[in-house]
Amino acid sequence: MARRSGWWLGVAAVVVAGCFGGPAWARTVLFDQGHGQRFVADQEGELDLSGLAGVFRAGGFSVRTSGGPVTEAGLAGVDVLVVSGPFAPYTPDERQAVAGFLGRGGRLVVLLHIPHPVLGLLDDLGVGVWNGVVNERDGLLGGRPTDFRVSDLSDHPVNRGLGGFALYGGWALEPRDGVEVLARTSPFAWVDKDRNRQYSAGERNGSFAVAVAGQLGRGRFVVFGDDAIFQNRFLAGDNRRLAENLVAWVGATEL
Repeated sequence: MARRSGWWLGVAAVVVAGCFGGPAWARTVLFDQGHGQRFVADQEGELDLSGLAGVFRAGGFSVRTSGGPVTEAGLAGVDVLVVSGPFAPYTPDERQAVAGFLGRGGRLVVLLHIPHPVLGLLDDLGVGVWNGVVNERDGLLGGRPTDFRVSDLSDHPVNRGLGGFALYGGWALEPRDGVEVLARTSPFAWVDKDRNRQYSAGERNGSFAVAVAGQLGRGRFVVFGDDAIFQNRFLAGDNRRLAENLVAWVGATEL
């Protein structure tokens, strides 16, 4: 009788956790660290991502890291894959593994440091990247045109309760059919193709996407044009709220 009572107590604990919003079981997030990443989830430097890993833990996730290639076997049992700041490209086999992961309902978070290593991966998602860092004239932080506050946000759960967030040297994204813009610059931004931090004749100017989201198969993905947004030094205020919203969104059963 005691064994049966214990079994029912276990079931009750799961039901209660679900009713009150707590995690009935831990989901798993995997931080890819096998592509030359310099800023990682298991170190606590100013530019590392241990704070973001902590936000995932607070959201009911167990956190794993991987220093090897992305494979189908390595993604087994993973709910969310975070690709942040790679310096080495993803092979066709790795891209196929990510596509299969999304097709089965996985969630993918991509944070850009430099775009070239992820161009193929982003192309699979229907996302392009402009060849140049985006610069702003409005909302500058510290007077630097590459560092600015993004305040043109869409009505999306990732942006819930936010008036904006801070970006520190990001890339302009080009969403294709079916990919939603989550955040964009002011109409006065430009893509600094010659990298002189000044607007030059012929450089594209206007409003540019810096965060997008979409669907592939049964899965969902989000792409930010900057990895500094969630680095330890900048993970405060609105940027932390953005991280918490992101974790809640990728952890939701229904989106």
